[in-house]
Amino acid sequence: YKVPLERGTNRPMPSHPSYDLVEYEGPMAVPIDQTVLEADGEKYGNIKSSLLRNAAIAGAAGTIIADLFRGFEVAIIYFAGAAAGVAYLFLLGIKTDTVGSEDAKLGSNVSNLRFVFPLLVLVGVAVANMLSGDASPVSTPGMFSTVTPEQFGAAMIGFLTYRLPLFVSQLAPVISESATDMIPGSAAMAVRLAADAKNRGVDVSALDASPFGEDDNLVTVLLVSGPEGTGKSTLVNRLVNDDPRFVKPVLLDRLTDGVKFERFEQRGEFLEMDASGRFGLSKEGVLESAEKIASESNAEGETSRKVVVVDADVGLAKRLVNLSEARLVGVWIGLDDLDKFESRLKAKIASGAVSIQEDETEESVLRAKVRQVVKDIEFGVVSGVFEFTILNEDIDESVRQLKEAASYCFPAAASTDSP
Repeated sequence: YKVPLERGTNRPMPSHPSYDLVEYEGPMAVPIDQTVLEADGEKYGNIKSSLLRNAAIAGAAGTIIADLFRGFEVAIIYFAGAAAGVAYLFLLGIKTDTVGSEDAKLGSNVSNLRFVFPLLVLVGVAVANMLSGDASPVSTPGMFSTVTPEQFGAAMIGFLTYRLPLFVSQLAPVISESATDMIPGSAAMAVRLAADAKNRGVDVSALDASPFGEDDNLVTVLLVSGPEGTGKSTLVNRLVNDDPRFVKPVLLDRLTDGVKFERFEQRGEFLEMDASGRFGLSKEGVLESAEKIASESNAEGETSRKVVVVDADVGLAKRLVNLSEARLVGVWIGLDDLDKFESRLKAKIASGAVSIQEDETEESVLRAKVRQVVKDIEFGVVSGVFEFTILNEDIDESVRQLKEAASYCFPAAASTDSP
């Protein structure tokens, strides 16, 4: 059997450029949700109108400023440049509107006219200078000296004014997020709830009555995290024992459900596994545990809402942040001095709770753990995940503070407690 080869390259040559399969009509079309499509179209229209409106407002404001500081003539040139910038945006919108349609080529051609507008402004200024005769501001007329540097600058700055609202609209979310991260405690929680509700189209005015609205599909998770040696596990256990509204996530057991466990393990779907390798924490173990336990409690006559509390090291906390279905109420547990971390870690190593490999010493293990503590503290400070911070010096006081922070997982407490 001889395979035909392409002359010069010796690559195999296909006998046909393509193949037809009997009764095969191609891949099934993905169904399109018309409601979502209409909503996105309306959102796009609002964004486009907003950009044009803001560009026009910025141009008008710049014209007033130019008139005040540089005179009426410069203001007129600036205004012409700003108008050219708005026209540029409008034609650019035509190109965007026709992308992927039958009129795409026509829209692209029409849109290319936008590059002419700044040139038209300069030509207009040059013609006005030539018609003014001896009153022309140009001292040495010539082919390339028909406008003054001031006139050229006014026209170009006016034209580029449309970029100012674009820049502000891109920078505003970053500034807003940074400002929210600087707000401490429950005040930050309220701001984040309002921003989250606004992004999902929820009436923000209703948050005063119920910050966790009934139409909210997010699952509230109390995240308690901190470096090793802070005693966060003790605090979480006290909270769960004292307040039945809080439950721990359900872990998947390799012995009781080996098939599911191995599937999750092979796919890398576990958020965390214990040291023995028997128990694993999955996404559904966090998001569905509260509802499952609540339904079991309701069957026994209890009607209280349940919230999952996760005792997480920093590694697990970073993974939980990526759960889009969860709204995290973050509590950071720490100590006020690095020496206290070191003292607690020394005691933990001395008790045998920390295994030491043959090629390591107690001192090397301690130094490694202290370095990790520093990295964990850096995450706790800069991540913006944690609305509340507890310095665990007195266990009873820390439990009280944790209960107060945990109360923000429930509507009534979040709406009545003061920051």
